[in-house]
Parts: sequence; structure tokens; C-alpha cells
Amino acid sequence: MTNTPMLKGVIVSHGETQTQLAEILNMNPTTLNQKVNGRARFYDDEMLAIKNHYNLTAEDFCNIFFA
Repeated sequence: MTNTPMLKGVIVSHGETQTQLAEILNMNPTTLNQKVNGRARFYDDEMLAIKNHYNLTAEDFCNIFFA
């Protein structure tokens, strides 16, 4: 399950919005919002793209997506 507050914090701390992240992931903003809020699952390639985009540590990555 996604750690919603932590993921939202990462997005905001990088000065981005969910809409901007959705564009980077080539995803509909509504779909991303559902994933961020735990109503849909992230696929492995999406999680990896977020990890790379925000340069997340392995610990942060695990805390966000495998908490």
C-alpha cells in the first residue's frame, strides 16, 4: 500500500503538483490521483520512474511504496 502522505510530501517538496507528475509519467492526472490515494495500484515501471525522477533513496522508496 502506498504511503500517501509521504508521496504527496515528496511531490510538494520538489515544487511539483500531481498534475505535473502525471505528465512526466504520461498518465491521466485522475489516474495518478487514484494511485497516490491508494484506490489503484502503481505498476513497477511507474514506481521506478517516480524513484528516479525524485532521486529517492532505497529507504524512502520502500517507505513510500511498501509501507
